[in-house]
Amino acid sequence: MIQNLNSPYLSLSTFKLQKLSLLLPQTDYQILKNFLLFACFLFCLTDCFAQETIEKKTRLNDDVIEKFQVLKDKQDVKNGAYQAFYRRRVPVAQGNYTNNKKTGMWRFYDPKGKLMQVYDYDSKTIRYEAKEYTKSSDLYYGVDKEISDTDKVTKPIKVGGRYFGYLPYLGLYQPPFNPYEYGTNGCIAIVELLISPLGRLADFKVRTNCSLIQYDQTITMHVNLFKEEDRQFIPATYNGQPIMSRIFIRCTLNPSGGLEFMNY
Repeated sequence: MIQNLNSPYLSLSTFKLQKLSLLLPQTDYQILKNFLLFACFLFCLTDCFAQETIEKKTRLNDDVIEKFQVLKDKQDVKNGAYQAFYRRRVPVAQGNYTNNKKTGMWRFYDPKGKLMQVYDYDSKTIRYEAKEYTKSSDLYYGVDKEISDTDKVTKPIKVGGRYFGYLPYLGLYQPPFNPYEYGTNGCIAIVELLISPLGRLADFKVRTNCSLIQYDQTITMHVNLFKEEDRQFIPATYNGQPIMSRIFIRCTLNPSGGLEFMNY
């Protein structure tokens, strides 16, 4: 039975449906009505099961703090916006998590705010990589090949850019001496990462030289100390073929003995 269209208690949506019922055959009207009811049901279902999140903050090192959303009832699961800031002001990483997985487009910057890399986690492709200038970069690379002018060689790349992507390798190291007792003035360090043709971290070394205390030592650390994503790289290539390569990072030691990029 069609309701009285003159009733003051009819909603706008009811009015539209009743008007359509006059214009459409009964079968088509019933199909449309069922579709609209199903769409409303899906909307309500999505709204009811929306996962509530809360914000958390952690410190990656003395300079970088990260802010991210986690599920309220599962606080080890990241879900929502992620940001990392250098000295609380400059963003060095921006992106999103979905159920603890990085998704969509992520942007990575250096401590001066320069865009270093854009990476699409859905398609697993680099959309942008900033040009690297040898004189100002703390990174340099090596391959076990003799390279001629006609050879085409690409360097290994770390997702996360040339600043944020390498923070885990600097954060793990502590010198085997007491930095407060001996001091760290004049101390420099070279981090060496060996990357396999499959793009896996195969070896990790840190050579530290402190001329004032006559200290010069190389420490090898187990690669299993890193998270799985920190053991993954885009490998170097030689004429289109992936090859073994090395990444060297020039660092200084801060007063507490931690590693810092030489140019930041």
